[in-house]
Amino acid sequence: MKTDFQFSNLLGTVYSRGNLLFTPDGTCLLSPVGNRVSVFDLVGSSSYTLPFAHRRNIARLALNPRGNLLLSVDEDGRAILTNLPRRIVLYHFSLRGQVTALAFAPSGRHFAVAIGRQIEVWHTPSTPDVAEGDLEFAPFVRHRTYTGHYDAVQSIEWSTDSRFFLTASKDLTARIWSVDQDERNAQTTLSGHRQRIVGAWFSQDQETIYTVSRDGALFVWQYMLRYDAPDDADPDDDQNLQWGIAERHFFMQNNAHVTCAGFHPESKLLVTGFSHGIFFIHELPAFAQVQNLSISQNDIDYVAINKTGEWLAFGASKLGQLLVWEWQSEGYVLKQQGHFDAINTITYSPDGQRIITAADDGKVKVWDVNSGFCVVTLTEHLSGVTACEFAKNSVLYTASLDGSIRAWDLRRYRNFRTFTAPSRLSFSSLAVDPSGEVVCAGSIDSFDIHIWSVQTGQLLDRLSGHEGPVSSLAFSPDGSALVSASWDRTVRVWNIFARTQTSEPLQLMADVLCVAFRPDSKQIAVTTLDGQLTFWNVSDAVQENGVDARRDVSGGRKMSDRRTAANVGGTKAFTTVKYSADGTCLLAGGNSKYICLYDVQSGVLLKKFTVSVNLSLDGTQEFLNSKLLTAAGPEGLIDDQGEASDLEDRRDTTLPGAQKGIGARRTRPEVRVPAVAFSPTGRAFCAASTEGLLIYSLDNTFQFDPFDLDITVTPSTTLDTLAQKDYLKALIMAFRLNECNLIRRVYEGTPVTMVALLVKELPSVYLGRLLRFVALQADESPHLEFNLVWIEALLTSHGRWMKDNRAGLEAELRSVEKAVRRIQAELARLADENIYRIEYLLAQPAENKEKASKLDFGDKELRNEVDEEMVGSGEGDDDGEWLGFVG
Repeated sequence: MKTDFQFSNLLGTVYSRGNLLFTPDGTCLLSPVGNRVSVFDLVGSSSYTLPFAHRRNIARLALNPRGNLLLSVDEDGRAILTNLPRRIVLYHFSLRGQVTALAFAPSGRHFAVAIGRQIEVWHTPSTPDVAEGDLEFAPFVRHRTYTGHYDAVQSIEWSTDSRFFLTASKDLTARIWSVDQDERNAQTTLSGHRQRIVGAWFSQDQETIYTVSRDGALFVWQYMLRYDAPDDADPDDDQNLQWGIAERHFFMQNNAHVTCAGFHPESKLLVTGFSHGIFFIHELPAFAQVQNLSISQNDIDYVAINKTGEWLAFGASKLGQLLVWEWQSEGYVLKQQGHFDAINTITYSPDGQRIITAADDGKVKVWDVNSGFCVVTLTEHLSGVTACEFAKNSVLYTASLDGSIRAWDLRRYRNFRTFTAPSRLSFSSLAVDPSGEVVCAGSIDSFDIHIWSVQTGQLLDRLSGHEGPVSSLAFSPDGSALVSASWDRTVRVWNIFARTQTSEPLQLMADVLCVAFRPDSKQIAVTTLDGQLTFWNVSDAVQENGVDARRDVSGGRKMSDRRTAANVGGTKAFTTVKYSADGTCLLAGGNSKYICLYDVQSGVLLKKFTVSVNLSLDGTQEFLNSKLLTAAGPEGLIDDQGEASDLEDRRDTTLPGAQKGIGARRTRPEVRVPAVAFSPTGRAFCAASTEGLLIYSLDNTFQFDPFDLDITVTPSTTLDTLAQKDYLKALIMAFRLNECNLIRRVYEGTPVTMVALLVKELPSVYLGRLLRFVALQADESPHLEFNLVWIEALLTSHGRWMKDNRAGLEAELRSVEKAVRRIQAELARLADENIYRIEYLLAQPAENKEKASKLDFGDKELRNEVDEEMVGSGEGDDDGEWLGFVG
């Protein structure tokens, strides 16, 4: 089995904190998720996560006007410059301070960054004005530092000509700055607001400035005569002019305050989000309300507007909501929300296309693996969901602390059966018979195992024998045995379908945390509290192998720990284990930052995956920094809420004693892996972590891997070769450059008659790339028959070679198979919908058949004549449309 799994995607969380960002074309949305960046394709309905990760949570994102350079900055001021189309990290750089605002100039030559109350303007690396032959020895060169604000800067907006930029600060002022040194326009201060300014913007003609403060006041600033100017002053003389307040408007939202605001200069639309979850759209300068909508029960943290002004993106960090609203049609383009609480359990659907997550917030979410979006949220449970499992008939079962086991039909997304015990119990473990006839559950409140019939919903039996709470249950894949693990240091094997329900106890040395069956039903893996991982033969009830995993699972130390990472207790045991699809490997995770992959036969640690390097979480660092230790304890644990500048931030609204929700406890989140799951195909696995649902895959196909390149292989020479009708050479040159658009041009420029010959002569080293590209085109391109011709030629000419090298082409062949199945299903559905039209045409006299066979869609008169005949006979659509199916 291959073990080179790579991070592929991050699900379960869509927005955490920071600013949202639209790409220049307005089709993709960038969202910071912890210390990573997720990209949501709003047109293609897919999402992916960039492969790099910061050492702390991301605070600000910025994208240059061309859309190819992404600058992300974390809470410590460390920046990463990324080539967004290639997903490659270019530079790491430290801005030496907490960044509160970040923006690229429209020209793309500079970017401005706010560090506290200072603003720094930097040259963009590889700017368009760098002359040929000039060498750029430093990727980041500071242009100027601007000082003048007395408190933290909240936002930065550039003028359209990139000569000026406008800043808004907590010191109740907005200021205009000149990029180049200009004595007359060095600095202009706009003051008059009574609370901190949330945002300030230029109008499209740059003759007007709009500022919005936290108390809901909108000021319109214009260049007008000075108040102390003489009566005969010349209005064209700059000495007599200054920026002044022309109009004042107020939102009047009672006790709610403005939390975010955005302005679109082209359409003159102002979007404001408030603390009670309502946003407003106003048209300026008339301040006419266009629309308002309640989208959340909590603060709206950030709003972004795309280039055309049609889509509005909102982020609410408290509930992890991400929304994209099309205000003209009043509909959602995107509406996603992650789990509010920690994810407890995960499972793959039998076909491997869906992942089910369940969390302490009582919600069960269904995620699509290909698109990365949440398909549906099931909310019937009243408390935290602790276990979920699929039966072979694609029925999902979930166990909850509310005392119920629920069965879900995931085709209709409804709860069709609910199982409960005679007394109120909080169920913590679940097992389902593979046939789907029996469901079992264990509880930490009772030592018995409850068994229900799925058909009738009645409680069939209660298995007694354990002397402690039941922690884990598992049915054998062949349905012959049930295995239960308990805190009484035993694992019991039950034969519940026999006449006498006896159990075979397996004695261990510590409390049992988790148990898993191998796919062949002959072996179980057991993990215990003392860090031991043991393998047992089910039929003989003997131990076959064991692994001391304490050193493997031991992770980092918490900020409050007084011991080293090697001696910290509570992290030295696996809490979840899962076998791979072929049973050769075992995946294990626990309350640490590591996921371990073991070889079952030898017990060797094959690979160790680090879940997170985010220092904002406890347990990610091996050594603590002595500089952060103070007399009052670690600096990160000191509550500085009373030092906040705003009254609302200083006010303590927590409930003493509450550990969740609005409790008074101030605890840092800890990195842990409560659940892992292998894909049924064996090509991927997922892990539930503190930051979300991490997916690791062998099919991570996006990579920039040019090979066999020389100075003669360029896009222009490739297109010249295509123009000379040397199609094979042009395709090979395009694959060497690995440019998707270039490959598509050569692919579509190849005549159909040349496809078979080209594929036959193609070197085998390019077959995998061509297979992958053809499968992608079959999903995206409208050229149906053309794509099928390519697939047929590939399988005809190189089918034997693909069979011999199937191990290295599994992902590509699976993509082609999926594309062909989808085309087949769509064509079958289309034929079924038009079967009566076809039968009608076949039943027509010879004259009408000849007319129909000669029918051309360009001949409108003949088509109208046939339509009238079909309508008169009662066939066809209501509007007389004919789809062109003939015998």
